[in-house]
Amino acid sequence: MRTVQDLMSRWTPALHERDYLSRAVDQILSSGYTGLPVVDDNYQLAGFLSEQDCIRSLASSSYHCDNWVRISDIMTRNPVTVTPEISELALAALFAGEKPKVYPVVDQDNRVVGVLTRSHVMAALNEQLKTCRVA
Repeated sequence: MRTVQDLMSRWTPALHERDYLSRAVDQILSSGYTGLPVVDDNYQLAGFLSEQDCIRSLASSSYHCDNWVRISDIMTRNPVTVTPEISELALAALFAGEKPKVYPVVDQDNRVVGVLTRSHVMAALNEQLKTCRVA
């Protein structure tokens, strides 16, 4: 049975909570993800910033030319996370019930070690399905 560690993307372009919105948007767009984990000075998970969080703030900021919005002011605090040891079946249940499309993967010290997307889980489950034998 595979685990999160087998499925996750290990390189994670995490955002820093002191970064500004415009820099964060550039990073999210170039990452190919719909959001990214936000870390503090110790590289521990501080929150998560999604495209949806950004769009809400961008609409107001671009109208008022407010270029000083910090990620820490608009990010989701205490996001749902997963650990590297969780099985793919447990993930399927989690993804079926929770709303995030991207989950930060954190180690025992709450440091971001990767991200896991619904696409990762869907591809793994589909691969498993294709290997099933019909009796």
